[in-house]
Amino acid sequence: MRKNKLKIAVTGSIGSGKSSFSVFLKEKGYPVINADLESKTLLLKDEEVRGKIIKEFGNQSYIHGEVNKDFLADQVFSDPQKVSVINSILHPKVKKTIELLNKQYFELNDIVFTEAALIYEADMEKMFDYVVLITSDLNIRKERAMLNGRISEEDFIKRNENQISDEEKKKRADFIFENNGSIGELKQKADLLITILKGLVLK
Repeated sequence: MRKNKLKIAVTGSIGSGKSSFSVFLKEKGYPVINADLESKTLLLKDEEVRGKIIKEFGNQSYIHGEVNKDFLADQVFSDPQKVSVINSILHPKVKKTIELLNKQYFELNDIVFTEAALIYEADMEKMFDYVVLITSDLNIRKERAMLNGRISEEDFIKRNENQISDEEKKKRADFIFENNGSIGELKQKADLLITILKGLVLK
């Protein structure tokens, strides 16, 4: 029987729980490409990206060879136009990296996941067979994002405003899982998704 190879995106707004959902997928033995991590690697190690970032945002973008995250975050999230600039630098290379990793993982796997916050914002949805959206109420997302001082309320608001609304994402997603409950409930939803996708592999 011929098996289908499935490329699946996992997305959600800040604080939705998409990373926790992705952890459950990894625990089940499935490869999960982290688009955010790949972006950070490109910022740090890709000379072309580094040159363009310095040209657009200045030498303060890097300190002692390391990415000045606080400076870049302040620059980007305070100006929507700068969001577009940094995205135009990073997104084409992130897409190429994801395509390459998918090919590598498909040698041993029928299903490969990619966790990415900006699937729709980066116009990446056509790269995948299905998009999985994790949603949560705004107040719950804010509480999670601010937990342990990870980001301030102001930063949460800025980042949230730079993402497409959940209402719009719901219109475009293939699978939608609400995450307003316990971590155990979210794990059950990850298990359900895997069961569905296994059926689609053999379809």
